[in-house]
Amino acid sequence: ISGYFVPAVIAIALVTGIVWYFVLGFSAEFAFSTAIAVLVISCPCALGLATPVAIMVGTGKGAENGILIKSGEALETAHAIDTVVMDKTGTITEGRPKVTDIIALKGSDDQLVSLAAALEKGSEHPLAEAINTYAADHSLTGKTASDFKALFGRGVQAVIDGKTYYAGNIRLMDEVHIDTTAITATLNTLADDGKTPLLFADEKEVIGIIAVADVEKETSAEAIADFAKMGINVVMLTGDNQRTAEAIRQRLNIPQVIAGVLPQDKEKHIAALQAKGHKVAMIGDGINDAPALAKADLGMAIGAGTDVAIESADAVLMRSDLLDAVSAIRLSKAVIKNIKENLFWAFFYNVICIPLAAGLLYPAFGIRLSPMIGAAAMSLSSFTVCMNALRLRFFQTTHSSR
Repeated sequence: ISGYFVPAVIAIALVTGIVWYFVLGFSAEFAFSTAIAVLVISCPCALGLATPVAIMVGTGKGAENGILIKSGEALETAHAIDTVVMDKTGTITEGRPKVTDIIALKGSDDQLVSLAAALEKGSEHPLAEAINTYAADHSLTGKTASDFKALFGRGVQAVIDGKTYYAGNIRLMDEVHIDTTAITATLNTLADDGKTPLLFADEKEVIGIIAVADVEKETSAEAIADFAKMGINVVMLTGDNQRTAEAIRQRLNIPQVIAGVLPQDKEKHIAALQAKGHKVAMIGDGINDAPALAKADLGMAIGAGTDVAIESADAVLMRSDLLDAVSAIRLSKAVIKNIKENLFWAFFYNVICIPLAAGLLYPAFGIRLSPMIGAAAMSLSSFTVCMNALRLRFFQTTHSSR
């Protein structure tokens, strides 16, 4: 704006001087003084300050409330977001799942847990951590595994006592040609309760099921409701099966759920939403979320998440709370509104003052502005813009307004 405004003002000042001196026959001092008054009073300080001052105050207000916004561009982008995509584990939920059910189909429950702990020991997945924690609490960690392999998005396999075992979802069982027909009803019942069933099998058959559940964060439902009130669609991405995802969707009133998502496919779902014309924010916490966080128009990382996710994101929610994501978008809308107000006052001031400085009222009323008064008025416009931007310090976050 300033790039067009400055040449236009210089042109107006030149025309003003020429008209007063050559056309109307006033003295050179009068014409020169009037031209200088136009230049001084229209100095685009207020225009130049309108955006950066508001962004600076807004970014500082976010940091004050545990929302670290890495750039002014990210803060500006947030106001246009119409779709928020959320990872489930560690974002909507606490990320600390617990074992809820143990169903041994072969041998005892203790034998199944001991085998499961050995299988999952090499995995960093939160579900594996839940099983290992349970096994440790019940002193069932005697077995050791070798030839461990993590099967991305499906489960794990390892050799225990010279025999290959598998742990994971139905997709993995299908891949290794293990029939799960007999346990379909059990799996559906667990999924309908919002639990994630993990299947354990040897080379021939399923030997047991361990169900794990992750508790939703206290504020997740409230944050999802707040997004809905703002007209923002919420999408949950999860690797869980459709029935488990549907149970969580109903419990939290999530508008849309995409289940059975492989870690490497999260970025593709973000791209698909963007291809439909949506402005997408992604909220996640894990290594698997990093590509999606980078792909989204606005990436928001949970503060308790991995370093890779935090590095890939445009903003970090230090309190690991989804209500802070709501606050970040509300803050962005407040900043954009403030910028528009600043630009309005800067332009309104110039529309009124430039004709006065050019002496438009001098022939009829004898009113003109000296360069000294013009300088004072110009400073006042910059002061007004800065004070308006400082009103953002009174912004109330979603936490503090409750």
